[in-house]
Amino acid sequence: MRDGRTLRLGVVAAVAVLAAAGCGGGSDGGDGPDKTAPKTSAPGAPGVSLPSLKGEKIAVAAVWTGPEQANFTKVLKEFEKRTGATVTFVPAQDPIVNFLGTKIAGGSPPDVAMLPQVGAIQQAAAQKWLKPLGPEAKAQLTANYSKGWQDLGAVDGTSYGVYFKAANKSLVWYNTAAFEDAGVSEPKTWKDFLATAETISASGVAPVSVGGADGWTLTDWFENIYLSQAGPERYDQLAKHTIKWTDPSVAQALTTLGELFGKQNLIAGGADGALQTEFPMSVTQTFTGGDQGRAAMVFEGDFSAVNIAETGAKIGTDAKVFPFPAVGDGKAPVVTGGDAAVALKDTKGAQALLTFLASPDAARIWAAEGGFLSPNKALDPAAYPNEVQRTIAKALIDSGDAFRFDMSDQMPQSFGGTPGKGEWKTLQDFLKNPKDVAGAQARLEADAAKAYKG
Repeated sequence: MRDGRTLRLGVVAAVAVLAAAGCGGGSDGGDGPDKTAPKTSAPGAPGVSLPSLKGEKIAVAAVWTGPEQANFTKVLKEFEKRTGATVTFVPAQDPIVNFLGTKIAGGSPPDVAMLPQVGAIQQAAAQKWLKPLGPEAKAQLTANYSKGWQDLGAVDGTSYGVYFKAANKSLVWYNTAAFEDAGVSEPKTWKDFLATAETISASGVAPVSVGGADGWTLTDWFENIYLSQAGPERYDQLAKHTIKWTDPSVAQALTTLGELFGKQNLIAGGADGALQTEFPMSVTQTFTGGDQGRAAMVFEGDFSAVNIAETGAKIGTDAKVFPFPAVGDGKAPVVTGGDAAVALKDTKGAQALLTFLASPDAARIWAAEGGFLSPNKALDPAAYPNEVQRTIAKALIDSGDAFRFDMSDQMPQSFGGTPGKGEWKTLQDFLKNPKDVAGAQARLEADAAKAYKG
């Protein structure tokens, strides 16, 4: 995403503290509400001022499914309760820009859409689909968000997006029983990570679960390695395509990634199995199939907690987390992502919903459900259900503007955000044949050059 930044080392330190402390989930040791947490006001408590919208119908499009859709629907229900509006959730498909284009061409665009890529915001703004934030929404945005998050939702100085949901995409979750049985501890470096994986493999458990059926998970693998190994400056350059994908730094990162992808015994189901495993299954299979699970580790963001909860595993006891390991001489990386609400209709209802989503009132509702991080600095940390999530959320807010945003989300969606095409497809091919570094680079550069020209 545009002007990507990186979370300060305070985030890494905070997550490291979590790992060292066993990632305890409050007094109950699990992922349920922490009874020792300070009280916060109920979701329906008076807060941000909203207009009466009785009789108005609002359609909201997002790619969320399953628990994410269910939790977002709770936020929309509270908005309905406060305003009298009727809100309909419209399931969208990736790439959402193409989905919206079809809706607009058919004369039935949603009122509001949740865009998961900065590139999508830029693309939609260039098509003149988006409506600027109104004064009430802009006031909430200015009061509750750091400049970095405000800038990510703006195009050419005009504010269009409100980042409602954020993510720390540099976490490795692991099955504690599998680690204990193999006699291993949390690795700090990439070299140690691979050694740990080999030891776990020797114990009879598949070390790493990879959701290769969803190409975006593979971009996250690459980005974390690249940020740590090549550094923030090169990361920014590659995100903007001011250096090519044929650059030696890309070859180095792909070669490093190939150290994992090239070892069939280190990946649950091997490459073929990984390419048939979607993200939710990559998480759940790590914590199901016996005490050890069908895999020992899975890499992905804080939002994985929702999927872990579905298995019955308790975060802090059955499931723990450590920061993505540092690569070579680099620092441990932290990459963030996020979903921004934008208006496609200039209506009272659309602007009121953006105002609500920019307030701590809305964030508080989903925060209480878990599997959610908010970049809203006005949100009381007590809203989160356990100490694990409160600490990760605090680190995100305390980072200010010093963070790097998901690289693929900064790029044109045709390259960085389309299933079966561009970076997603090439990295899936690379998972299957990790020895073809030069070929992968050539395909990445050809697709990137075409996308950036467009």
